[in-house]
Amino acid sequence: MSGLRIPASGPDGAGTPNAEAVLAPNPSPMTLDGTNTWIVGRPDGDRAVVIDPGPEGDEGHLRRVLDRLAGRRVEAILLTHGHHDHSGGAARFAELTGAPVRALDPRHRLGSEGLADGDVIPVGDLELRVTGTPGHSFDSLCFHLPEDRAVFTGDTVLGRGTTVIASDGNLADYLRSLDRLRAMVEAVEATALLPGHGPVLDDPVGVLDAYIAHRRERLDQIRRARENGARTPREIVEIVYAEVDPALWPAAEMSVRAQLEYLDGSA
Repeated sequence: MSGLRIPASGPDGAGTPNAEAVLAPNPSPMTLDGTNTWIVGRPDGDRAVVIDPGPEGDEGHLRRVLDRLAGRRVEAILLTHGHHDHSGGAARFAELTGAPVRALDPRHRLGSEGLADGDVIPVGDLELRVTGTPGHSFDSLCFHLPEDRAVFTGDTVLGRGTTVIASDGNLADYLRSLDRLRAMVEAVEATALLPGHGPVLDDPVGVLDAYIAHRRERLDQIRRARENGARTPREIVEIVYAEVDPALWPAAEMSVRAQLEYLDGSA
């Protein structure tokens, strides 16, 4: 796609003609380079929306977002989901901008409007279309920017590696969401996925095919581990995720619990 930016130095400044990532300085094994806060709006326009302001307590990051807005008025703050690394800074950013916070989960809203599957959010003469993608969390959403043929994926799809099923998520929902998202990006001929963590991805269909295949492969590996005597989530992690950095095993164990729930529920 013309105008797609994927800097070699990392996610900061990545994006499309009408979307730009501002990288929060909260790197970790779970957040990769940090949280991508997305500014959406025409660069020469007078208004924008901001997706996922990032973690709580980082005034410097919020000020950098304001600087990148270059005077554009923030009409809304949108949350892909309520996890703190995405939503923690929303209340403070609302104070700085006067913009409402819109989310699926009412606990994270500031203002009268929420977000739901099928909503259309105007951004000047642009629009964002909301797609419900529960699974990583119960309240996960993706946003389609038709003008740029791009989809903001939050933690449903990451820029590197694969996402975990959090304690408030569900694997059956996640598999359905991946299938739905895969069909959608093919139907709209999307050319970029703009994730909540990690770099921009320029092969949406290929990435989603890989995500779906990976999930099916993990389920098969867990089935085999159980057949070979592994019983607890930790025992399964030590077999199935042996090649993964042990620092990530707690997150892997969370995903294994979700996969066991799925397998036992579908048996």
